[in-house]
Amino acid sequence: MIITEYLAREIGRPFAVILALLCALFGGYSISSSLADPANGLLPASVIFELAGLKLLISQDVLIPVALYFAVLLSFSRLQADHEITAMQALGARPLQIARAVLGLALVTALAVGVMALLARPWAYRTSHDITWQGATKVDLTAMQAGTFYASQDGTRVIFLGHRAGRDGAAEDVFVRRRIGTHTEVIFSPSATPLAERDPAGQREVYLSNAHIYEIDPANPQNDQLLSATGLKLDPAGVPGSAPGYSPVAAGNRHLAASHAPRDMAEFQWRLSAPVSTLLLALMGIPLSRTQARQGRYARIGPAILIYAGYYLFCTTVRTWVEHGEIPALPGIWWGPALLALLLVAALNEAGIRRWVRV
Repeated sequence: MIITEYLAREIGRPFAVILALLCALFGGYSISSSLADPANGLLPASVIFELAGLKLLISQDVLIPVALYFAVLLSFSRLQADHEITAMQALGARPLQIARAVLGLALVTALAVGVMALLARPWAYRTSHDITWQGATKVDLTAMQAGTFYASQDGTRVIFLGHRAGRDGAAEDVFVRRRIGTHTEVIFSPSATPLAERDPAGQREVYLSNAHIYEIDPANPQNDQLLSATGLKLDPAGVPGSAPGYSPVAAGNRHLAASHAPRDMAEFQWRLSAPVSTLLLALMGIPLSRTQARQGRYARIGPAILIYAGYYLFCTTVRTWVEHGEIPALPGIWWGPALLALLLVAALNEAGIRRWVRV
């Protein structure tokens, strides 16, 4: 019990640090990429941060296994370099008992990853799709700056301000394009002022002075119109976005399990394989930590990175093949975990394989 608790602490500390670092890097990248995406230009900042948080939750079935994998590798590499593993064995601890401590921690983590993949992942995707759909009808007028094209998520609206006198100030040379059904509406105004009143949804209308409205019907050019207005109130969010369609990543587990569509089967297998990958990767960290004499504790980091990168790339590739029906549902995506399990068995029995090769 003492050795088990000690190993759990030695693995838990780097696991927490690595996972926190990966979450910070992934979260920062998600926020920066979302802010730089023109499709998010009309979304309020709070919606962008909420979407980034949901993406971070979705990524946990990948980040947690890789964090545990490298935590086991680094912990056992240090124990090997400091001869603590040798001391444990001298005190009567068998290699199987040492590996059992990692197995217990890996099983608990794999269970958590399974809950993330089967429950949190589809919920986060559904919530993300709903927020994106609802956010497509919201416009953050305060954050708009001159010289930038702001496009909605669904592409139904584009707004451009030629000049603006600070936040909440009046704008000049305003261009608005809205798609309403099969028609396209283009509005130009030399001056626009946000109104103080807000509608029940919290949105603000804009008062356009000397506006010119172009109604364009591509299917029937004879219906095109040109209108002028001395004053016009415009709700920039007046055109609702289209409702999100079906997506396997947001579907429930029961539906995916009963479906025979390749995309559904690939998504369901991906969710089921997440805890299996967590367990196999954690155990793989043990044999990878073995170093030769005079090797540093970080000598096996390079091979470990290559193994994980190859495994993840292979799994995503096989998933794509299943989605396109290029390989059947069985073995389907399970090619990846099966090959990793074979590699784990070979790594654990490395000494025996070497003797067999010499013979």
